[in-house]
Amino acid sequence: MKQLTLNGSAGSSDILIAAGLLQTTAAQCARVFSPSRVHIVTDSHVAPLYLDAVAQQFDLPVSSTILPAGEEYKRLEAVEGIYHDMLSAGMTRKDLVIALGGGVTGDVTGFAAATFLRGVPLCQIPTTLLAQVDSSVGGKTAVDLPEGKNLVGAFYQPRLVLIDPTVLETLPDATFIDGMAEVIKYGCIKNRGILDMVRMPHYRENIEELIYECVKIKRDVVEVDEHDTGLRMILNFGHTIGHAIEKIGNYTAHTHGQAVAMGMVAAMKIAQQLGTNNDLDDYLSSLLQEVGLLVDLPYPREAIFKALLSDKKKMGQTVNFILVRSLGRADIEQIDVETLHQMILSI
Repeated sequence: MKQLTLNGSAGSSDILIAAGLLQTTAAQCARVFSPSRVHIVTDSHVAPLYLDAVAQQFDLPVSSTILPAGEEYKRLEAVEGIYHDMLSAGMTRKDLVIALGGGVTGDVTGFAAATFLRGVPLCQIPTTLLAQVDSSVGGKTAVDLPEGKNLVGAFYQPRLVLIDPTVLETLPDATFIDGMAEVIKYGCIKNRGILDMVRMPHYRENIEELIYECVKIKRDVVEVDEHDTGLRMILNFGHTIGHAIEKIGNYTAHTHGQAVAMGMVAAMKIAQQLGTNNDLDDYLSSLLQEVGLLVDLPYPREAIFKALLSDKKKMGQTVNFILVRSLGRADIEQIDVETLHQMILSI
């Protein structure tokens, strides 16, 4: 078993990575929590696969909420539904909420846990590659508004994160590929060795090591900048344009990973416009396409620019944009809004 600890301002998160970990959920939770009851939040795809397997391990009352699957349901209404279910179950501040699912489930459940009774203990059990390497770690929780992605949320660290790579075997291939966008992102911003591993013919055989390397980067970054005011911004490589693509598509036309893949290539092209002389956009495009991701922007550039104006990274008349000029290193650069406008029109 691989183990990492994230030390946050309000306590630490234990992050465990091991095959078969899901089958020891109750035992792992007992080491960290002392609840009287447990509430599990999952979605309509994951519930038939894993809800009973987790719930039946506990010798405590267990209740659940099953959300509709899909980014389009990452809304305040979903959070309110979780509140009502937890109240009906008699949940108190000492009890335990478990997020069992992908990134949407983790984000919605985390926000519900952060705000229900002003905070109840949280365990994240991510079941997609994207959630395992990224969204389940670091304490960002949020829901979307019609105006943009992740505009309402809170920083709330889970006390425990249980990552079991064997659950990825039940993922549709497209969902696994979606998560590879975030894996490649980590290679671009901090550890080129990850990219070398992905280029190997049978990289999926080393998925546990890839997960560990990505989570380790996120742990290290979040410990320096828990609340996303400095270094943590590098984790948004590809996300500024990616979130705009998701918004234009009403969060249904493109998955998060697909949008981030397109956004990373676009960001490489913007770096070139700022004077970076390399062919990293070609390298990145080739790698993303090798794993099955799209790289071409799907919408008019003007529409993309207008959509990103509601992004959280916009500060007055500038946008904090993440650029990669050499693999394994990311820079945070403030770009004037109108300058960025012209750059996007040119890519």
